[in-house]
Amino acid sequence: MTDRVPGKRRLVLWRHGQTSWNVERRFQGKTDIPLDDTGLDQAANAARLLAALRPTAILASPLQRAAATAQALAAVTGLPVDHDPDLMERDGGAWEGLTAREIRERYPEEHARWEPPGGETSAQVAKRVGTALERAAAALPPTGLLVVASHGAALRLGMSHMLGLPEQVWERLGGLSNCCWSVLAEMRDGGWRLVEHNAGTLPEPVLSDDRTDNGA
Repeated sequence: MTDRVPGKRRLVLWRHGQTSWNVERRFQGKTDIPLDDTGLDQAANAARLLAALRPTAILASPLQRAAATAQALAAVTGLPVDHDPDLMERDGGAWEGLTAREIRERYPEEHARWEPPGGETSAQVAKRVGTALERAAAALPPTGLLVVASHGAALRLGMSHMLGLPEQVWERLGGLSNCCWSVLAEMRDGGWRLVEHNAGTLPEPVLSDDRTDNGA
């Protein structure tokens, strides 16, 4: 269950629903892939659960897979959806559209470092997304709950920035499955803590075999 902290802000960080490229384990990055039929159903089902948390605002990446996921919650709550380009997925450069196996075979050295040629580093994504999340959180009222619909790697790295955790921690925690979410609660000192991770109702999450959600 979510640890509700009276009088404190909360962020619900929600990964978008499934796409055809998720199923094919292709690196999506900033390529604007839509939700597939399963992803649309996932978003609708998750929206009904998230609406029970009584969000006060909804924010989303402008990429259509995240924007459509957020819109499912907007349809239930009546809240508008704001969009922030800083919440877009990691730029995968030359890797976008390639499967995990193709990336390993064509770019073995870059794959070992997890640095897509022409794309963003983990540090760049963490700073971009983490700063966007902090900016959005600061605009919330004292008891506000913001739902942010974004992407697997973007959210994981953004959380790392906000929590001050190294990326390696997620190798044990695991990433976010399609249409699942994590919850951050504001602490008394103004920092943030993780109170719920990878929550949802999906029996068979689609995760890549490479760093679970990178570029998803």
